[in-house]
Amino acid sequence: MYGAEVGAPRLLELFEQYTLPSTWCIPGHTIESFPEICEEVYAQGHGVQHHGWTHKGPSTYESKDAERSDIERGIESIRDLTGVKPVGYASPAWDFSEHTLDILQELGFEWDSSVMAADFRPHYLYGRWAAPEDGPYQRGEPTDIVELPVSWERDDFPPFTYTWSRPHRMGYVSEDTIFQKWYDQFDWMYDHVEDGVFVLTLHPQVIGQSHRLMRLEAFIQHVRSKPGTRFEKMSHVATEFRNANPRKTG
Repeated sequence: MYGAEVGAPRLLELFEQYTLPSTWCIPGHTIESFPEICEEVYAQGHGVQHHGWTHKGPSTYESKDAERSDIERGIESIRDLTGVKPVGYASPAWDFSEHTLDILQELGFEWDSSVMAADFRPHYLYGRWAAPEDGPYQRGEPTDIVELPVSWERDDFPPFTYTWSRPHRMGYVSEDTIFQKWYDQFDWMYDHVEDGVFVLTLHPQVIGQSHRLMRLEAFIQHVRSKPGTRFEKMSHVATEFRNANPRKTG
């Protein structure tokens, strides 16, 4: 309730103030539970992409069919909201099953943002990899899906949120430390990675707390102060990467 009714409107107001595009990966359950704010996200021009329907980790499904059914249901929720099929996917909890990649390919997704094989460089997502206990890691082969790398190091939920569940999750980390980490990572990328992509993962119920919005605004100002930086929706970044790096086949 807090994320939908308090945090999300605050974020939309902040993004409008700075004319920032953003991408909201929204579970279908959230779209159907809070349609008004989700409609506002889309109406203000932000990207709306796939984040499961139930926000259940893919590896917890009992079968490929069950996992695919959830993803298909999420597609329909987004299609009902935006009128178009989503092309991007961020896995709930950044979890993959042995079937997830095949399902994404079968359903025509163009990009993913769940995997941590890189930090600031997009790449093509690899499939058919293997990690046998008695042999070396097998890298597999690149697919046609562009990966926009994420990291737990650039996610607000783990350090800031206490969750009453089994097990309990303590999220009371020094906020000075976490925000400084984001500054440091961005500055290092800016100085060392040509055309680097910095994906910051935010949850309205977490970053939408009043005191954190001040810190987020300051971070936005810092990023904008660097010559040559720009904010883009993730689909735009994935398309730019694909056009600049066509995958070689054969």
